[in-house]
Amino acid sequence: MRRARPASPALRTLPAPSALPAQPTRRTHPALRALHAEWTKLLTLPSSWLLLAATVALTFGVGTVAVSSVSTRECASAAACHEDTVKLALTGVWLGQATVLVLGALSMGAEYGTGTVRTTLTAIPRRATVLASKAAVLAAATGIAAGTAILASLATARWILPGNGFTPEAGYPLVSLADTPTLRAALGSTLCLMLIAFLGLGLAVLLRDSAAAITTGLGILYVVPLMSGLLGSPTWKDRLERWAPIPAGLAIRATKDLTRLPIGPWPGLGVLAAYALGVLLVGGAMFTRRDA
Repeated sequence: MRRARPASPALRTLPAPSALPAQPTRRTHPALRALHAEWTKLLTLPSSWLLLAATVALTFGVGTVAVSSVSTRECASAAACHEDTVKLALTGVWLGQATVLVLGALSMGAEYGTGTVRTTLTAIPRRATVLASKAAVLAAATGIAAGTAILASLATARWILPGNGFTPEAGYPLVSLADTPTLRAALGSTLCLMLIAFLGLGLAVLLRDSAAAITTGLGILYVVPLMSGLLGSPTWKDRLERWAPIPAGLAIRATKDLTRLPIGPWPGLGVLAAYALGVLLVGGAMFTRRDA
């Protein structure tokens, strides 16, 4: 019988497989994983695409109808119309706010309704990270949709309004983002819609129910401003338009006669931001403390 040959000295010096150093593995930061998960949820939900498309369609469509239906022929003279053409072009923001509110509410309320919030919290236990990721993804999606609709509305207004008598010769400069008030109205209106989406998200986190969040949010958007028109007291009407979130927030669209507004454009947007972010922060505090 042949005897086994002894291993060569070189082979005897090699470490055993278990002794080899482990290769480092690349781990994704939890915040990035949460952002990727929330973005994937948004892209795979048909309702998200429908609501974003509806935001663009309603904001652009209502704005186009508004600028098409107004003409200087209805006034004694073109200058006598005193029309804020930029605000007119952004009329659709008033209706587009409803769809972004629903989008914000469903981004969290749908998970409570289906029970998948437990799966989300199992994968990402840090609740603050989950909520921050939802808010970031919601802001990005809403900002893209709102910005697209607002730019399209202003471009269409620039094309339509001169044919209705709103010409530079009559005292109505062409709608242009090179004009500082117009740029402020465009950026502010985009921020306004993003804040309303945050309001919907905050209400859903707070109430843990999509229907309740949407109903409450729509009441804030439309019922509260309607009350300002029904109040007989000018003092209380002025207070409501100054401190209610939507009348104050929508002041950002104005570019003319700013001194006649109950509240200035940026302060008005600040009032809306205080409501939206306040509800989101309160909801977030409860979200981190209570059971899913």
